[in-house]
Amino acid sequence: MYSSDRFLNNVILFALKENVTDIHFVPCDTSTHVYLRVHGQRHIYKTLLLPHYKALLNHLKFQAQMDVGETRLPQDGVVTLNVEDTKLDLRLSTLPVRQEESLAIRILPHNDILPLNKLLLFNYQVTRLKSLIQKPSGIVLLTGPTGSGKTTLLYSLIETLLKEQSYQTITLEDPIEKDLNHFVQVQINEKSGMTYQTGLKAALRHDPDILMVGEIRDHKTAAFVFHAAYTGHLVFSTLHAKDAKGTIHRLIEMGIKPVDLTQNLLAICATELISINHKEHPRAAIIEFLTGASLLQYCESQHTSLASDVTFGQLKRKAYAYGFV
Repeated sequence: MYSSDRFLNNVILFALKENVTDIHFVPCDTSTHVYLRVHGQRHIYKTLLLPHYKALLNHLKFQAQMDVGETRLPQDGVVTLNVEDTKLDLRLSTLPVRQEESLAIRILPHNDILPLNKLLLFNYQVTRLKSLIQKPSGIVLLTGPTGSGKTTLLYSLIETLLKEQSYQTITLEDPIEKDLNHFVQVQINEKSGMTYQTGLKAALRHDPDILMVGEIRDHKTAAFVFHAAYTGHLVFSTLHAKDAKGTIHRLIEMGIKPVDLTQNLLAICATELISINHKEHPRAAIIEFLTGASLLQYCESQHTSLASDVTFGQLKRKAYAYGFV
């Protein structure tokens, strides 16, 4: 007999064992295909009968305090589980398709934060990243597409700072991906009125040394991030962009003036995950930096001939030459 709890438990156990990051449920006429994303690749896992999928979907929506009866609009929610002594969050996202709803689940284990040298492929990039965070104020942006490791890297970067000095650190996240006792973590909830703008206003009154904004999504958030840097805070955030130079164009499209970029941006670190020859850590991050004079020139002119310090293509060739890939 089918059980939503049993199926969910089995797929989560399998996901944890195989380093699955996402689960996709795609409904068809009479069945639903279940796909798993492993190391960036999507694979078919199982096929569920449509009634069984609907039961599972309603079960998860109820646990995530989503509207079970709403099927015409997209919804988001989070379910926290404990599976074999592993605490994790399931970040749910539904999307109306035909007469049904598709479901995407991002798996966010509450694991310890890995040090930078375990996340980055090249040690010299660890040293360089650490050198960028010694300034008392300014903005460090980690950019890249979804699943490029930028948020994981951001946690590790701030953890590195806190080991060196007891900074008052406030994070604004949607959702909070890791519960950390020594951070003041604020959960953004647009429905209840706790927006990034509201949270940033309140956070600035709590005397922070470091602010972390989970993601710059719109003009208002971008403007507040740059305002916080002007008031003497060190600000970290993420942004979806293809590469380091593309980040500048996105910020200008959001209404940030070139003078604000030159006054506040310390570094743009575009991240990408690549597969490597390592059993325990089969993927590692590489960073395309845009800093210093190159960053200033590009902010002022957006001249296409100006390149990042080292491009993704050059880093991949170097990884191949060193036998990492």
